[in-house]
Amino acid sequence: MLKDTRITRRGFVGMIGSVGALGATAGLFGCAQGSQGSSAESSAESNASQSAASETQAVSSGIGLNDAAWSYDSDNDVYYQIGVQYCEKPQAPSYESMGIYVPGAYFDAKDNGDGTFTCTPNSSGKIGNYTAKTAPIVMPINTAGYSAQAAPTSYSADRLTSYFEAGFVYVFAGCRGRSMQDDACGAAPWGVTDLKAAVRALRYNHALIPGDKNRIFSFGHSGGGAQSAVLGASGDAAGYDDYLAAIGAATQDAKGNKLSDAIYGAMCWCPITCLMSADAAYEWNMGQFASSSTRAEGTFTRQLSQDLAASYADYINALGLVDETGANLVLEEGGDGSFTAGTYYDYIKKRIETSLNNFLADTEFPYTPSNSFNADMGAGGGGMGGGPSGGMGCGKHERTMSGAGANAESGSSSRPDGFGGGMSGSSSIDESATYESATDYIAALNGDDAWIEYDESANTATITGLAGFVNACKSPSKSVGAFDALDRSQAENQVFGDESTQGLHFDATMAVLLEQNADTYAALSGWNSSYPTDYASDREFVDSVGKTSDFRQEIYDPLFYLSDAYEGSSTPAPHWRIRTGITQGDTASTTEINLALALGACKDVDDVDFATVWGQGHTMAERTGSSTDNFIAWVNECSK
Repeated sequence: MLKDTRITRRGFVGMIGSVGALGATAGLFGCAQGSQGSSAESSAESNASQSAASETQAVSSGIGLNDAAWSYDSDNDVYYQIGVQYCEKPQAPSYESMGIYVPGAYFDAKDNGDGTFTCTPNSSGKIGNYTAKTAPIVMPINTAGYSAQAAPTSYSADRLTSYFEAGFVYVFAGCRGRSMQDDACGAAPWGVTDLKAAVRALRYNHALIPGDKNRIFSFGHSGGGAQSAVLGASGDAAGYDDYLAAIGAATQDAKGNKLSDAIYGAMCWCPITCLMSADAAYEWNMGQFASSSTRAEGTFTRQLSQDLAASYADYINALGLVDETGANLVLEEGGDGSFTAGTYYDYIKKRIETSLNNFLADTEFPYTPSNSFNADMGAGGGGMGGGPSGGMGCGKHERTMSGAGANAESGSSSRPDGFGGGMSGSSSIDESATYESATDYIAALNGDDAWIEYDESANTATITGLAGFVNACKSPSKSVGAFDALDRSQAENQVFGDESTQGLHFDATMAVLLEQNADTYAALSGWNSSYPTDYASDREFVDSVGKTSDFRQEIYDPLFYLSDAYEGSSTPAPHWRIRTGITQGDTASTTEINLALALGACKDVDDVDFATVWGQGHTMAERTGSSTDNFIAWVNECSK
């Protein structure tokens, strides 16, 4: 079945209950070829063929840049424009604009005498190895919990100077987010749609803005990391065409060449993505090993947790993931838990061991966890003097538990750039204690039930299984229905809401399980007979563009474009960097691992720099150094 046809969301859900039947299918994880639209490279080549003398852009209403409207920051030698509209028919004008920040070396400027400057790219200006033509363009996505990213309304260089000194062009594009309703609806896929429109507008104004339009990098954390991943995976995807048309995004440049929205690189810290499978992944990775709260004995949600965990095997075995050697990864019955055997399980176990051994190699003892946290977690760019503040940052905990499924967004940031960062998730480690040696640290992790075997002479460790790790380091912080809450209270319920209803159910796997197992669940505590109807009816809603929930979920899932098991086709970014804190309870570790595996098997992806960071939670996790410096170094490496 999988070799000859691709799976739609409804098709996959119909397979629930046939666990293991597809496990023998190998080698299916590839990358759908980009047949939808021109690539970023061909677009850039087309633009590059236009001479500077003839590249006067035809000003399209709301998209053409005014080259006589630049302002100048003499302290930092930066020219900038804010309020640059990137689409002709904005549905939320206060969000659908961008700020553009260009190092002064890349411009020849004429003072207009009124505080503004007329600027043209200076072909001879250089910063390091970059010129006005070769400088990378970086775009932050600060959308914690898929919230909106307000466009800048005033200028500030705070926390941006590292990017200017590196020679980067910095573009901060506002975008809509969840909980916005009516004509300014910000549910999926409008956030990524807006970002794609901004990318196209940069290419539309190719001649007027310095920077290599074929070297655009996005970067973000949490929900921003997720949208960075979707933007990176979905370049030129046809599924966005109707949405882009609805806001009047640029489709052609002044000479009629088709514009691309594909980017060159995506940096993703702790991306909360792959929401089609997120509830099942959460219960398989964490929930099935818990026995309190909504997973307590006698509750229907405990049984639902077990059923979701079992269904994850169907999902994994249908994807046809392969490891770095090309070996097929499958889940099988057996082991300590539901489907905790098989090559996929072994691979997850090995990733945990790798993370722990990296920590042992990186760490100098004595070691105090509370002193090891990297305070410089910012990646720049949220505030810009007029960006998001209060509730839109990436705080210590993005969500707190309050009742069955009621995980409310509570993150905030005091950072002027809007990016925060903290440690989340549970651990048996005392954050204030000092561990004199690696042996002491491992002993604390093991507690009374050893799950780590440590070789002191080699300073290496192995683990006995997933259950021990979860119980010691990664117990679930969310209720059953971690992303599609039973009471529609999760942020992701808003992500798949519509213009009139903020929170809607979307998880097709949960919908099937609630319907199929209603009699079993009804005999347990906490059951509400309306659940099956609620899930089924919510999923029938269509949005203003006429698209179903399934359609919207698919085009907001990076694996939809990277796996041959699905129908998506795109031009994916060739360069990826993914970092995640291994102790976070915000999503399953499999989220980032599966994404990295998919990218690694994609022939259009050149490289994937992936690591899970031991001892860190839902933050802009790095093994060593600062997130900003490491991101800049990675962009430089990719741009050689």
